[in-house]
Amino acid sequence: MEKNIIYKDVELKNFNSWKVGGKAEQFLICDDKEKLASYIKTKKIKLPITYLGLGSNLLIRDGGVKGAVVVMHGGLNTINKDRELIYVEAGVSCSKLSKFAAKEGLKNSAFFAGIPGTVGGSLAMNSGCYGSETWDYVEKVLMIDLNGDQFIRNKSDFKINYRDLKKPIDDESFLAAWFNFPEGNKKDAENKIKDLLTHRKNSQPLNWPTAGSTFRNPKNNFAAKLIEDCGLKGYQIGGAQVSEKHANFIINLGNATALDIENIIIYIQKVVFKQKKIQLLREIKIIGEAIDH
Repeated sequence: MEKNIIYKDVELKNFNSWKVGGKAEQFLICDDKEKLASYIKTKKIKLPITYLGLGSNLLIRDGGVKGAVVVMHGGLNTINKDRELIYVEAGVSCSKLSKFAAKEGLKNSAFFAGIPGTVGGSLAMNSGCYGSETWDYVEKVLMIDLNGDQFIRNKSDFKINYRDLKKPIDDESFLAAWFNFPEGNKKDAENKIKDLLTHRKNSQPLNWPTAGSTFRNPKNNFAAKLIEDCGLKGYQIGGAQVSEKHANFIINLGNATALDIENIIIYIQKVVFKQKKIQLLREIKIIGEAIDH
């Protein structure tokens, strides 16, 4: 598909990591911030606007998404050194940011290699793993609002929580960010990324369509352990299954619908609450319209 062209009724299954979901009413792959701003200002793209990166950490319902879906990955992919900071656009993968920082001799970026999404999504959800979170290293961000205006906000403008972020104004979205990683050793940083990727490969079902971790870890506990202790590994609804390899991952066996996956999520929450008296909160975001099957 060509970039900066507005398409209609585009299947979203190929634009999210679970490989499910309906159509986007409007669809645009963006590689030009000014063009996007112009489309918003002139109302060429419909509201609401949903921004997508790699479509991980996300469940798109079978009825599709109303308004415009704007895909950043494959478009807004600039990353460079801006004095002591790293400037990175929203469509850059977290893995690419991790490796870029390591090559620059900066440390503490390795955890980004374990986040299967883009910087834009990582900012919006305060993604993290292995004890670190995205906003630990954000200095400032470039935003766009529903008027098509672009502006910079500082970290202090946001309320930052575990796997959650409150924007000062909900209708603003991320176009880019400036990250500040401490000085380190290039070789050490690159080795840490290799170790983390090896651990990820050995512990997660990466050969199946998934959206990453389904639930947040409760305080002083692990979602995967709770799910496993409730005997739910391998539990299946339709074409969706709780992974046998890592219980906090739900996999698409090939023919899953979004409804199959959502029903498993709800079932896990009910069982864990009944057996453990702990309410599991979703890490993944659910968007779009539900339909009856």
